[in-house]
Amino acid sequence: MNPRPVLPVVATVVADLLLVLLFAAIGRASHDEDASALGFVITAWPFVAGLVVGWIAVAIANASRAGRALPLLVAGLIVWFCTVAVGLVLRAVSGQGIAVSFVIVTAIVLAVFLLGWRTIALLVRRLRAR
Repeated sequence: MNPRPVLPVVATVVADLLLVLLFAAIGRASHDEDASALGFVITAWPFVAGLVVGWIAVAIANASRAGRALPLLVAGLIVWFCTVAVGLVLRAVSGQGIAVSFVIVTAIVLAVFLLGWRTIALLVRRLRAR
């Protein structure tokens, strides 16, 4: 059995993390919130925690598949769902707002970010395989 390459997994996790942080930064900027580091951390941490939960779920699923990693989009769906669900729950229990409009925007933007780059990567891979 060939071990899974570590670098693509690390690059995927880093890409997801950067996009979640970008989501938090865009959200703060669009609401004219202060640019303090603490404010940014307060906004971002619930979704970063959700991202971590999502990646743990993917790692567990991959470990149970005898060396066969989940397809890229399936892993992305798990990561996206956990990031949104856990992020919103943690945001709510920490006293931050979760208006219905925020929930909808969060789900859509994180879907575009976390699933969008995966879809583009798959399309590029298919085009190169031709």
